[in-house]
Amino acid sequence: MTEDKGMRIEVEEKVLEYDSGIKLSEIAKNVYGENHGKLLAKVNGKLKELWKKVSEDAKVSFYDITSTDGIRTYERGVLFLFIKSVHDVFGKSEVTGVNCEYSLGNGIFCEIRGNAKINDEFVIKVRNRMDELVRENILFEKSLVSTKEAVEKFLDSDLSDKEHLFRYRRGSTTNIYRLGEYYDYFYGYMPPSTGALKSFDIKAYDGGIVITLPNAKEGFEVKRPDWKPLELLYKTMKEANSWEKRLGIDNVGDLNDAISEGRINDVMLVNEALQEGKIGKIAENIAKLGKKIVMIAGPSSSGKTTFSHRLSIELMVQGLRPYPIAADDYFKNRTETPKDEHGEYDFECLEAIDVAQFNKDMTALLAGEEVSLPSYNFKTGKREYKGRLLKLGKDDILVIEGIHGLNDKFSEALPKESKFKIYISALTQLNIDDHNRIHTTDLRLLRRMVRDARTRGNSAEDTLARWASVRRGEEKNIFPFQEEADEMFNSSLVYELAVLKQYAEPLLFGIPQTSPYFSEANRLLKFLNYFLPMPSDDVPKNSLVREFIGGNCFPV
Repeated sequence: MTEDKGMRIEVEEKVLEYDSGIKLSEIAKNVYGENHGKLLAKVNGKLKELWKKVSEDAKVSFYDITSTDGIRTYERGVLFLFIKSVHDVFGKSEVTGVNCEYSLGNGIFCEIRGNAKINDEFVIKVRNRMDELVRENILFEKSLVSTKEAVEKFLDSDLSDKEHLFRYRRGSTTNIYRLGEYYDYFYGYMPPSTGALKSFDIKAYDGGIVITLPNAKEGFEVKRPDWKPLELLYKTMKEANSWEKRLGIDNVGDLNDAISEGRINDVMLVNEALQEGKIGKIAENIAKLGKKIVMIAGPSSSGKTTFSHRLSIELMVQGLRPYPIAADDYFKNRTETPKDEHGEYDFECLEAIDVAQFNKDMTALLAGEEVSLPSYNFKTGKREYKGRLLKLGKDDILVIEGIHGLNDKFSEALPKESKFKIYISALTQLNIDDHNRIHTTDLRLLRRMVRDARTRGNSAEDTLARWASVRRGEEKNIFPFQEEADEMFNSSLVYELAVLKQYAEPLLFGIPQTSPYFSEANRLLKFLNYFLPMPSDDVPKNSLVREFIGGNCFPV
């Protein structure tokens, strides 16, 4: 801070004065101290990396790992640090590439291509090199180059996946990052330097490496973040990878090839057939085990409703008669619904459900009694009874959909041997390239945006405004129980982002620059720009994608 009256910078409702041209990193240091942990800034509504300079009056917010933008920036930095360290230690003779595959809780599973043995010795060598680079506090340097020059650098570094991706890039220039002498391309922003990466770990797991990131709630207090294997999730993601290989689609470049070469219809039909086969196997297993209650749970926009209908059809193939029950029909009257810390009704907490009545009704059904089932009127906020009677026969089975389905407290009175629990989520099996993952939350967010605009008249801005609250509810009520499921179903389809693109882009372009969600809309638009569009005409009527774009053969 200086004596001169240069610029007026507002940070956390405090107005500070600086000379024009000061770096954001210096402002962060002045405001928060030397060890501030800030990774990114928003200047007058636009995200900026901390090496950027401010030259005019501005309102500035800083982000650390407790924010979505902050933790994603941190993740990119750790991935770049890991990739460079692997190449520094082993070189091209032993490691021909690193594939950053998918998220496993607070870890990222990576495959190492080449001859290097993935064992404790590998981990120790790479981790030591990562620690060394952190101590050296090397800058993540960003430069704008021609797309042609970028492609040449990628080919020199054996990054053919990025060259493949850039064949479909419209712009004549692109930003690339350099760490020491190693160049790479990343979708999104980087931390200021390796010194900002204070907390991480790597572990060997099933022939690959898991990079462990800090928990946002713990901050940087834990030097080596703990990681626990999520076996059911890992099994599901491995299956998704095997499907990718069968489809010949490893990344967005491959998908764009299939679209531009006219092969996408075959890819789509095979992908849909693989999903149909999976649903059929789940139904066969349920019938074989003699279960009477199927409980389906998953985060927002996972395709639970369409999945429930498709599973019901497969159950009928097995000789069973499914009866769908929505857990939402057991909502308490709105006047009895708990409120969150913001004073808003918390419809996603377990206490919003009349658990006692639900268990009473389900127990009676299992005992062969006739039960009058409720319906919840979302307009009046009251539970209603309209003579909807049900009595289970010998081959009848209940299919219950609701976010608390995996939580045993929700169905505590029901015998465990009668229940079959299914977790469903859109676990994206496609990556942009070897080093840039597609977050499952982005796919679900785009699904919800498209669906809510079509069915509820909500703008993209409305969806983005609610998303943080939705995510908090998922973190609290759904994700902690996912490993307790009997089966996990991945509802994502390798081709769907190319379909969603044409529906989502106009909605995102409708968000004005004055909106607090403009930077997030801009990020999603840049993301969709990687994809060639795909027409939706040939998407099957029973596809999970139809739940969001419309034209579904099921009443959803």
